[in-house]
Amino acid sequence: MTSSRPYLVRALYEWIVDNDCTPHLLVNVEHPSVRVPDGFASDGQIVLNVAPSAVRHLQMDNQSISFEGRFGGVPHSLHVPSAAVMAIYARENGQGMVFEIEPTPPDDGTPADDSPAASSEASPRPASAGRPSLKVVK
Repeated sequence: MTSSRPYLVRALYEWIVDNDCTPHLLVNVEHPSVRVPDGFASDGQIVLNVAPSAVRHLQMDNQSISFEGRFGGVPHSLHVPSAAVMAIYARENGQGMVFEIEPTPPDDGTPADDSPAASSEASPRPASAGRPSLKVVK
């Protein structure tokens, strides 16, 4: 079964924009194939403002999110695999969703073991990659 993450990210993005809020993505920059500007990440993570007024050529599909954005006034092309999205939320009120960290696919070409026991024991989360903290606002 395909991941529900890209579908949820697209739905929440639309909901946030429809409510005149600013969508932000929390991204794991250590995930393979992530392409973001150097020097803007902290603790292996970066927060990206993906509001329609802040980006150009935004494309969200089941594999990745890509767009053009400016960092320090310099244009960059960004590419974020769906599995690297850790959260999407509205800047104004923090409403959104945090996602579980997906295991990184092996680089040696061998298929990944999808069993929960194997993935949690074989690739423990580094201590510095703590969960983002979002609070429910009512």
